[in-house]
Amino acid sequence: MKFTIAATTLSVALASAFPQKNAQVAMPDDIHAWHPAGINDLRGPCPMMNTLANHGFIPRNGGNITKQNAIKGLADGLNFDASLASLMWDQAIIANPEPNATFFTLEHLNQHNVLEHDASLSRMDAYYGNNHIESRAFNPNYTFTANNEQFSLGEVAAPFIAFGNTTSVTVPRDLVLYFFEHERLPHELGWSKKNETMTLKDILNVVSSIRNATSLLTPESASNQTADGESHGIPEGAQVARRSLHLPVGA
Repeated sequence: MKFTIAATTLSVALASAFPQKNAQVAMPDDIHAWHPAGINDLRGPCPMMNTLANHGFIPRNGGNITKQNAIKGLADGLNFDASLASLMWDQAIIANPEPNATFFTLEHLNQHNVLEHDASLSRMDAYYGNNHIESRAFNPNYTFTANNEQFSLGEVAAPFIAFGNTTSVTVPRDLVLYFFEHERLPHELGWSKKNETMTLKDILNVVSSIRNATSLLTPESASNQTADGESHGIPEGAQVARRSLHLPVGA
């Protein structure tokens, strides 16, 4: 889950919300203690899936992610409804090129324009390597289609769903930065899993707010931007998105 569009809305929401510290917050048990990925562990472009693997809610090695263990992991780690988790798995399974696949790995998600895509909030476009958000202005092969947007909207909604308020569509800035920087659930900052189950309705509410903010879609014809960093017809919304969000380079 890479967080991509509507950076202006996200930056405003991050700046306007702060976490409520809770000294009695429940810390993860030993089974779900955070461990960084090992040298042979698989990781993908989605910070949330990587985080769940780092906590052992899905296989720590990043392999053999089945519908069953994905549903359980998303429920145990984030209190996501089973039908929502099932839908998310259905969207990701297409990354496994095997016919009739029953699992995918986090490595599978690195395939460009399946789940990994241009205009990431936390990663560089595949054209460059990995980890930068100024994709539309600087990537001459920038592509962001309606299909990419559907994945992207869900990805950008994830921190609001997991760490924020789905009604006001705000999320504490430090929780999101901690999550991005460490691919770790922010228990140390006072966060705990929500008591209420998160459903598709919650995601759709957040997605609707994000969709109304801006878009990084490219036209079907050749895009207008070049690698020199000039705007060349880039919509103002995309330019605002680039300059409004200031995440650490490693995020």
